[in-house]
Amino acid sequence: MMSSIKTYFRLTKPGVLYGNVLTAAAGFLLAARGHVDIWLFVATIVGMSLVIAAACVLNNYLDQDIDRIMTGTKSRPSALGEVKGSHMVIYSLVLLALGTLTLAIGTNWLVVWIGLIGFVVYVWLYGALSKRRSIHGTLVGSISGAMPIVGGYAAVSGNVDAGFIIAFLIMFFWQFPEFYSIAIYRRKEYAAARIPVMSVVKGVRSTITQIFIYTILYVLSTLALTVYGYTGYIYFVVMAVLGGYWIWLAYQGLRDPKPEAWARRMFKFSMITILGLCVMLSIGPVLP
Repeated sequence: MMSSIKTYFRLTKPGVLYGNVLTAAAGFLLAARGHVDIWLFVATIVGMSLVIAAACVLNNYLDQDIDRIMTGTKSRPSALGEVKGSHMVIYSLVLLALGTLTLAIGTNWLVVWIGLIGFVVYVWLYGALSKRRSIHGTLVGSISGAMPIVGGYAAVSGNVDAGFIIAFLIMFFWQFPEFYSIAIYRRKEYAAARIPVMSVVKGVRSTITQIFIYTILYVLSTLALTVYGYTGYIYFVVMAVLGGYWIWLAYQGLRDPKPEAWARRMFKFSMITILGLCVMLSIGPVLP
């Protein structure tokens, strides 16, 4: 029994799930500005978690052939054949229904639509189509990856304002340096799986240039929150320091003779950056 529960939980891609839920919470707290409605927060996090989990499960179902090739995914239950395909589909649809119902009852319709759009973009437009067919798969995937933070934000705001747009851009831009770094040090695996990522189609050097550009755009978007009055100067200073170092690290890649080793450093710091961002989004609005 416990083994089955663990297997089905692993289908939700816990690492991806936790990261997205963290950004949803950060978006909520950014909009709340210190005035947190606990029940609204719980409904938002539970509902978004279920919808995100549903998308991850269905993505696992669609990616079984790819996952058997990639080192980081070949041990997934779906790749090992531990769960029937029909069971994965049913499991995903149940999670989606529960998550959508939770958001509909506990939040507002804008959040419901954000959850559904994120689900469709991630599963269909990204997972089933662009990921396998286009170099622009990362762009499509980054749209879905930015939905949790704006879903959390919209649960409080109830509308699309400047804060909503900036939060979306922050997460949208962040995903390019993060994923392109992975695409560099796992380039051979993506090539073997016939996934047309930037590093495979355009080459490593071109990908590094893209990383540098998107890192700058990410940092500028984080600082825009202070410019527009959503956060104080402490947030601005912290994010400027973190962002400045990330830009410097990205610049080093333009000259580094060992791009794979550099890409791993870039990816590791992207994790530090996103954690720092979520913390500062949560407390930035209430600090000076």
